[in-house]
Amino acid sequence: MSHWTSIQTEIRDIDALRAACDELGLTLRENAQARGYENNTRHGDYVVQLKGPFDVALTREQNGNYSLATDWWDGHVEKEVGTGYGRLLQLYGVHKASLEARKRGLTVQRRLLQNGTINLRLGRV
Repeated sequence: MSHWTSIQTEIRDIDALRAACDELGLTLRENAQARGYENNTRHGDYVVQLKGPFDVALTREQNGNYSLATDWWDGHVEKEVGTGYGRLLQLYGVHKASLEARKRGLTVQRRLLQNGTINLRLGRV
């Protein structure tokens, strides 16, 4: 029985995703198999290797974005990347915005708010 669930995302920048994974203490592997329930696997163009028993597979779509697929069974994935990939996607957005800002010669200051929101302040050097 397959438990895999996929979502379409706006992930396009693998360097920003790798930085988000690094911050979460996770490994991003290329062209790998993601682990799921009862030893089911799913191939991913990239795989976020989690510390628990399951992983997240990324598959490149025709539009250039990546879809994410994982096995949400028993909350293993949610503990590491957040509900609906929330922490992973938040950090991806932070790293992507920071990379783009720095390319344009801007400084980036980052602050974590009490509610978990990350505030970015961009400025000129």
